[in-house]
Amino acid sequence: MGGASAALALQPPELLRVGANYSAKIVCSNVFIAGRDAQAVLADDVQAPGHPLLKFLRVKVDKEKQTVSAKLLGLFGNGLAVYRPGTGCAVVPDGDVEQARRYQFTPEPIKPGAVDAPWPQGREADLSLVPLTALQQPELTGPGARAVVVIHKGQLVGSYYAQGYNDNTPLLGWSMTKTVTAALIGMLIKDGKLSMAHNGFWPGQSDPRHAITLAQLMSMSSGLEYNEGYGDVSDVTRMLYLEPDMASYTASKPLAHAPGSHWNYSSGTTVLLSRIWQRAAAGAGSATDAATLSFAHNRLFTPLGMRTAVLEADARGNLVGSSYMYASAQDWARFGQFLLQDGVWQGQRLLPEGYVRMMQQAAPASGGQYGQGQLWRWGPSGASSGGANPDAAFQLPADTYWMEGHDGQSITIIPSQELVVVRLGLTPSSLHYQPQALVAAILKALPVATLADKARARP
Repeated sequence: MGGASAALALQPPELLRVGANYSAKIVCSNVFIAGRDAQAVLADDVQAPGHPLLKFLRVKVDKEKQTVSAKLLGLFGNGLAVYRPGTGCAVVPDGDVEQARRYQFTPEPIKPGAVDAPWPQGREADLSLVPLTALQQPELTGPGARAVVVIHKGQLVGSYYAQGYNDNTPLLGWSMTKTVTAALIGMLIKDGKLSMAHNGFWPGQSDPRHAITLAQLMSMSSGLEYNEGYGDVSDVTRMLYLEPDMASYTASKPLAHAPGSHWNYSSGTTVLLSRIWQRAAAGAGSATDAATLSFAHNRLFTPLGMRTAVLEADARGNLVGSSYMYASAQDWARFGQFLLQDGVWQGQRLLPEGYVRMMQQAAPASGGQYGQGQLWRWGPSGASSGGANPDAAFQLPADTYWMEGHDGQSITIIPSQELVVVRLGLTPSSLHYQPQALVAAILKALPVATLADKARARP
């Protein structure tokens, strides 16, 4: 028995290491970014919805060193994460905390909007515009809902917060972060530093991956081998929790299909996109220095007033644009409204004209479900959609599109109705929750415009 324990301590199985690093990372981000209690995060966010193995993990927070460690029964697994200003928490699978600390910056504070100032500059809501009784119905907001925000015609018309959460609480968007990455790439296209036809991201003309274009990466059609399965040690869990350099890990993957011929949803693809835009933004400088790491804060979050937004970097300075952005529900709504306005904010065009429309166009190999710019054309499918657009069952307008993230995160954007609905929480996919019912109920409450005048969802 003693020998087995020693072996676990020295060389724990990979699944145990994934669980320990995942636990350390989630606790770290929620303690140092969201200001939540470590043990509550461990119980509610990690253990309650997670793998049975996680129930035996223990965490230790070092407020002085700004680190979190996690171990099975307090002994095995050696999970470790460190907080850095500006770039949040990073898993440190190789134990080199000082290396991981290098990738940080001091963000310029974004002045909070006054409570009584009109949204989006402030936080004032006009609850008289739309009687949103749907937000008081748990069967619509869904199990584990933590925040719902509704923006109609550019105004905050309704919100819901679970106990312990409010309009200042940063919440993890998981894969909704992918769409933010697409917007950052759009800014660099507008700057003339990138183009959708750009390729050559792998050295050597003889490497078949050399032909992969930015457009193919953006539409999840690169052809790279990648397993996005969760619950075990797969490409995505290895990348997020066992690799200090996530972009280099993904870049090492071989081609499984000819570029552009096959659609494969891949968080690794978006981490590669993050490295691409970081290098483009850096120019002759470093892709991981403070000037580059602060690009999203300075160029996107500050103009939009997203004062709670934090885009986290890994242990080698790659911004984890696939998965790790925290922001309050209202700040997520500001980003959704930014897309609805075609990348224009307060009269200033931040994205190329037509770029958001391009993002919404179907990725050729996706069967219609996914766009060309890291967003979804269909909402969550629930138990099954039979390969058809699940929005059709809820009669959502044809121009509806989505940002979607793990555990029930979603932003619904409907340009024809000037509507943005943010729904954040902790709702495992096994519960088959679909936010479309909530959105449909909100649509029925909207004044003036009627669904009868709008085209229905895509077939």
